[in-house]
Amino acid sequence: MAEIQRELAKRGFYDGPADGVYGPKTDSAIRDFEQAAGLRPSAQPNDVLLQTLQRSAVKAKPVVAPPARPDPIAELLSPNRRVIAIQRALADFGYGQIKPTGFIGPETKAAIERFERERQLPLTGQLSERLTRELTAMTGRPLE
Repeated sequence: MAEIQRELAKRGFYDGPADGVYGPKTDSAIRDFEQAAGLRPSAQPNDVLLQTLQRSAVKAKPVVAPPARPDPIAELLSPNRRVIAIQRALADFGYGQIKPTGFIGPETKAAIERFERERQLPLTGQLSERLTRELTAMTGRPLE
């Protein structure tokens, strides 16, 4: 049994210890090998299986995890670091008592409008590249 486990491990079908104990991992590895080699399923650990393993060049195909896909809903629900930095800058320079939440709410919109009014910018109440540039120039540090 231990020799079968070693042979299965060499081919990438078994990742447990070669302890000679026939358990679920060994059973699964034998079945996977038999399927990959095009053999009739038997899952029987015997000398015939060992000889077949030793003569076989069949290797397990590596398991490749699918690439992680970004979760657009989670991104929408996550606090935005750029928004937090802008909220802090607006609060630090007296444009409102804004909690840095990372979300644009009524308080943040009103603070942006106050800032835009004071700097004679078009009133949008929205985050923009121009707002970020103006705040960066005013604070003297990058906002990120």
